[in-house]
Amino acid sequence: MQIRYTLLGVKGYKRLERIYYNSLMISEEVKKRKKILEFWEKYGLEATTEAFGVSRRTLFRWKKAYKEANKDITALNPKSRKPKRVRESKVSLEIVRQIRKLRQEYPNIGKAKLYHLLKPFCEAKGLKTPSESTIGRIIAKAPDKMRHFPYRIDAKGRVKPKKRTSNKNRKPKNLKTQPFQLWAVDTIQRVSNGIRRYILTMIDPVSRVAFAVAIPSKRAKHTAFALEALIDGITSIKNKQKYSLAILSDNGSEFKKEFDALLQQKNFIHYWTYPKSPKMNAHNERFNRTIQEQFVDYYEDLLFTDLEEFNKHLANWLIDYNTKIPHYSLNFKSPVKYLLENHNECHMYWTYTNYLQFKIF
Repeated sequence: MQIRYTLLGVKGYKRLERIYYNSLMISEEVKKRKKILEFWEKYGLEATTEAFGVSRRTLFRWKKAYKEANKDITALNPKSRKPKRVRESKVSLEIVRQIRKLRQEYPNIGKAKLYHLLKPFCEAKGLKTPSESTIGRIIAKAPDKMRHFPYRIDAKGRVKPKKRTSNKNRKPKNLKTQPFQLWAVDTIQRVSNGIRRYILTMIDPVSRVAFAVAIPSKRAKHTAFALEALIDGITSIKNKQKYSLAILSDNGSEFKKEFDALLQQKNFIHYWTYPKSPKMNAHNERFNRTIQEQFVDYYEDLLFTDLEEFNKHLANWLIDYNTKIPHYSLNFKSPVKYLLENHNECHMYWTYTNYLQFKIF
């Protein structure tokens, strides 16, 4: 554990630092050793060695360290078992520089491929080629991990590195939720004569209840507005209770900015899939295929000419999809019928109706 302090130089801070540091160092092992020493003092050496299985020599060593530290309990901390002499890497600095050069030429290439690229260089220089594991350790030991990111130019012509966002809340493995608690969202793009139209889709992986709405573009403000309208009816069902809702989406720009801000405002969880991992959002991907094959292909002209009329037809199709059409995954039952038969808590939902109307354009 390394602790760095920023208030060095303030009067009395050194003492406060020592007290705080010592408080952190009281581990469970220290407490155990202190208890053994107290047992020794009370019941004698023979009983202690028999009860705790600690040798006589170890007990006297602990007692000496504790006494010399003026009974400071931190003196009983286990000492580091790191060898005094450790092996140092004997890889030539020239090889390290070549690895960095290759990682720049072929950005972030792996150790296995690096081994084969490095082999001709080492043979020409008369050097021993490091193994794949050694190459991996050299890369891991570098302060920057020898990683290189692409650059972009902003509106003012300045070159800026493309930052990689690593703090996204990814979907947990084997996530289990109740009906209407997790909604997987995605967008469908259709292009005709250079015009693009998008359909925001939304499905509950548990019950397969689905919603969709056509939007003029995939800008985050449109997806956020559509999402707010779509989930308004869902959240109003439990408006008197604490409602935990989570949204699962890919890393598209349409699910950032206003979309993500809306979820934060409503205290909803936003799960992101890993890049190039459509299987993490498999239920929505399958629904996208269904809605295109059974509806969008037959009303594509309306999608580009009259969004409002398209959404009216889409709403009628969704009613049938959720209440009439049987699903393979639900043992040939509709989503609503499946909920009524398998989730008793859903019976009270259908008595609450809230008429909702909105226009995207």
